[in-house]
Amino acid sequence: MSELSQYTNILQEIKSEIREGRHRAVLAANKELITRYWNIGNIILKHQNLEGWGSKIVDRLAKDLASEFPDLKGFSARNLKYMRKFAEEYKEIEFVQEVLAQITWYHNITLLEKVEDTEERTWYIQKVIENGWSRNVMVHQIETNLYKRQALAEKTTNFKSLMPANQSELASETLKDPYIFDFISFREGMDERDIERQLVQKITKFLLELGTGFAFIGNQYHLEVGGEDFYIDLLFYHTKLRCYVVIELKTGKFKPEYAGKLNFYLSAVDNKLKTDYDNPSIGIILCKEKNKLIAEYALKDMTKPMGVSEYKLLQEIPEELKSSLPTIEEIEENFTSLAGGEINE
Repeated sequence: MSELSQYTNILQEIKSEIREGRHRAVLAANKELITRYWNIGNIILKHQNLEGWGSKIVDRLAKDLASEFPDLKGFSARNLKYMRKFAEEYKEIEFVQEVLAQITWYHNITLLEKVEDTEERTWYIQKVIENGWSRNVMVHQIETNLYKRQALAEKTTNFKSLMPANQSELASETLKDPYIFDFISFREGMDERDIERQLVQKITKFLLELGTGFAFIGNQYHLEVGGEDFYIDLLFYHTKLRCYVVIELKTGKFKPEYAGKLNFYLSAVDNKLKTDYDNPSIGIILCKEKNKLIAEYALKDMTKPMGVSEYKLLQEIPEELKSSLPTIEEIEENFTSLAGGEINE
């Protein structure tokens, strides 16, 4: 190995250690913060239960703490009440330190405010940890009911019969039903190409809705088979599944013949693009409406793994939900950041 190559390797190792060290420091600081807030919340909770005093005492505590520690932020009356609720909701210190300390205080209090069901909240916590969602991205996923669309959705696929168990489960987890394209406005006469064009133009939003792991390859992707030209609506590569993903868009109801066409495309992709390092490709048919039984029958004897999901455009989303959705600027802000801090008032 040359001296230059040795130096390059040494530099890369040191840079990697610095980055990992920074990440460990952030996690350690966050763990200390979350644990401190949980302990304070328990102190407040214990005395309220024993002595029966109310929120006025919390207001007084906030003023006295501000007087005693003028340079220390995060002890407003509002934040102290969040600490009390945090301690009341989570009883086990192990869960607090091992799981909740992996996400920021902002994430934690937002989940307390927006998600009442414990199982659903735990699911979002795990997704934040897995995907590195910022608070705004997490709010977007909560507001669009990702838990119900992904975790609880009755998905129409043939994954179980055609894929190994572990990959089938992961593939099923990537699907949503319906997909929410709240950044596309419907208009009369709109066809598949119009929707496809808008999805590609707003690829950042599209990828956010598809979920973690999707890498965009192209639209109207050209394949030549038997001397004839064919064009795939949307082609992606999924980094976790390690396979190509073919997406076909339909503006109307699902029809059984769509599955046959997608099966053909998947065979072509596997033959022409797939390498020995890739898993077999999977397909997704996105349509405006589907009859679940018809879709199940259509997929039953297909040879390639595929699923059918519906999608909704902006016009079909309830007004109250539209108004609560964050802007794309808010969604993209600190997209992969897990660093956080305290509430300042």
